[in-house]
Amino acid sequence: MFTGIVTDLGQIVALEDIAAGRRARIACSYDPASIDIGASIACGGVCHTVIARGEDDGQAWFEVESAAETLALTTVADWKVGDSVNLERSLAMGDELGGHLVLGHVDGTARIVERTEHPDSVYLKFECAPEFARFIPKKGSVCLDGTSLTVNEADGNTFSVFLIPHTLAVTTWGSRHKGDKVNLEVDMMSRYVARLAEFTV
Repeated sequence: MFTGIVTDLGQIVALEDIAAGRRARIACSYDPASIDIGASIACGGVCHTVIARGEDDGQAWFEVESAAETLALTTVADWKVGDSVNLERSLAMGDELGGHLVLGHVDGTARIVERTEHPDSVYLKFECAPEFARFIPKKGSVCLDGTSLTVNEADGNTFSVFLIPHTLAVTTWGSRHKGDKVNLEVDMMSRYVARLAEFTV
């Protein structure tokens, strides 16, 4: 489980197609000795299991494998060597919950349909499938590319957010443009409430 608060900006340094899907090596600033094999790290919002770790010339890295379903549903299939990716290590008991509860189980993708620069923020408008949009209310929480964000407006299958300079500086959002796809995970509480409502008599 995660909080949607990005703790590092990783870089894809190697990719390899394997029978089960794809293997990626991601450079990071984490202490490699602190990364356990089998640990969960959200990479671009997608929960991955660490299968290897190491350090080359002072640069720490870890490796993950993405299954076919992950490649089909998320932007992981579009990763290229050199790409940056938002990273977050799993939540430990007692940690500060600065964002909202995130599972790392990405529902699908959303597409940026508008980006407007403001003096102290950036406005982004997204479009997603109606099946996901119904879980995204105004002033609710949404996880995009592993980042916990507050929904500004929601209308039909579109919704918007504002990003502050700090978020733009420490995540991949500073380089996102109109037309880009991002990983989308709706708030699990919204999902559970909607599911319960289906059985309300």
